[in-house]
Amino acid sequence: MNKIIDIQNVSFTYPNEEEAILKNVSITVEKGEFLAVIGGNGSGKSTLCKLLNGLIPHYYTGDFEGEACINGLNITSNTVADLSEHVGYVYQDFENQIVQARVIEDAAFAPLHFGYADYMERAREALRIVGLEDYENEFVWQLSGGQKHLLALAGCLALNPKIIVLDEPIAQLDPYHAKSMYDVLKKLHQQFEKTIIVIEHHTEFIAEFCSTVLLVDNGRVVWKRPVREALTAVEDLTARNIYPPQVTQAADRLNVNHAAVPITLEEAGNSFAHFVKKENPITDFPSMKSSETIAEFKDVNFLYQTVERSYKQILQDINITFSKGEKVALVGNNGAGKSTLLRLLTGFRKPNAGTVSIKGKSTAKQSPEKLADIVTYIYQNPEQMFIEDSVRKDVEFFLKARKQQGYEEIVDHILELFQLSELQHKDSRLMSGGQQRRASLAIGAAMNPAIILLDEPTANLDIATRKHLTQFIDKLAVRTELVLIATHDMQLVSEWATRVVVMNNGQVIYDGDKEGLFSNSLLMRRAGIIPPQIVELSHKLNITPAKYTIDSFIDFFQEESAWIMQKT
Repeated sequence: MNKIIDIQNVSFTYPNEEEAILKNVSITVEKGEFLAVIGGNGSGKSTLCKLLNGLIPHYYTGDFEGEACINGLNITSNTVADLSEHVGYVYQDFENQIVQARVIEDAAFAPLHFGYADYMERAREALRIVGLEDYENEFVWQLSGGQKHLLALAGCLALNPKIIVLDEPIAQLDPYHAKSMYDVLKKLHQQFEKTIIVIEHHTEFIAEFCSTVLLVDNGRVVWKRPVREALTAVEDLTARNIYPPQVTQAADRLNVNHAAVPITLEEAGNSFAHFVKKENPITDFPSMKSSETIAEFKDVNFLYQTVERSYKQILQDINITFSKGEKVALVGNNGAGKSTLLRLLTGFRKPNAGTVSIKGKSTAKQSPEKLADIVTYIYQNPEQMFIEDSVRKDVEFFLKARKQQGYEEIVDHILELFQLSELQHKDSRLMSGGQQRRASLAIGAAMNPAIILLDEPTANLDIATRKHLTQFIDKLAVRTELVLIATHDMQLVSEWATRVVVMNNGQVIYDGDKEGLFSNSLLMRRAGIIPPQIVELSHKLNITPAKYTIDSFIDFFQEESAWIMQKT
């Protein structure tokens, strides 16, 4: 194997920052590696990867020291354009990479502007590799989120780079499309011999697809190890708030022989085979539903007009009621209609047919401004919630606009509740991803609504921050009458929700408890849902009902004296 990336003693400091974001970093990557870069939010992962295509130091100017060679090219003496033929980069905000109206035009954009005579052939081959060959004449806005992500990847592949870098490639995808994305990366790695680098928080995917892992902490490289050695270093990872796969955590806590600690679900079946299996009777799940209806959809349809003046159906025949005290997870494929359903509750969109009611009053007869006193929508992108130049001003904005008496004390309480007091004078846009999420929740809580709607609140966050955020979402639930979350995060669903609504192609195809969903393989396949590992392991071991958290899984083993481990 040959060295394809060689970074030596690199330090980098962004303008106007006192502390370096990269500190004397030295790493090498061999040709043909499938490398995962892990670390907490703000550890320097994305900055490190921006070295690879020359964005640092050419686009993001700052104090740069050291040397980096990518496929034989020194990044300081070669331009971003030079390096882009060697490194394809799919960014976290991948939709900003899509610059043309039609799929084939976007895939062909880079080779056309590099002057390749075969630019159209390159584009079609790239679309074929990612599975979009049947969509080449579609308008980009007709694609689902997952398809747009693949198109961004195809745009890179059209230049046939040796190295492909993806920053959180599955953060905005449902579980089914996340698996599909990694299947494409596996094909690129094995069949086309590409060197793949992913910045990834989902260690289950790292375990299944990657060959090596690079741990970054506070701008420094801690280590680079083979994937099994990396993910079984449980103490080393959790000390930095990085969580190995759920099956690995469970095995570690149950003191499974270290050599047998699993990192994949398949391995876990063998590791836990040492335990005696026992079936428990199915128990009813407690319902949080009350008789008081808070929101209701009756025979609701929603369509929008395309640029071709045809109509596309988004929601069809929606009949559903939400009651006081519920914590509802809204799940399903990208493009299933989840976000549209939430927007209808805000009044910013009106149904084409049927009635959406909030506390017995139709949203069609109320302005969005009036509904804002009852319903708060917290956007997937927290920055859309920020108006002012500090956290405190953002949190108090609604209260001041409504001339709320004594709003200062209310804001003080909200800031303390969401652990933002020390950050209250900082610009919300300059905070970390996890801090921005807390700030957006605080803005919503300050509005004191009856209904809180959250669109993908845990997207783009590391596992530790996601776990922390769940606690703050629970604080919202205490303050409101109904919390409704649209999410692809099945761990959030399994640990938080009291009710799950599954959508597919604009229709509700399931409405019930977690057990009913996660035990129905046909339903999950149809909706693009993959259960959390600990749930799948419960099914594999015939634990009924399944366990939805690692703690409950561990407790089950420890409480049953018959379940003893044969020490080896």
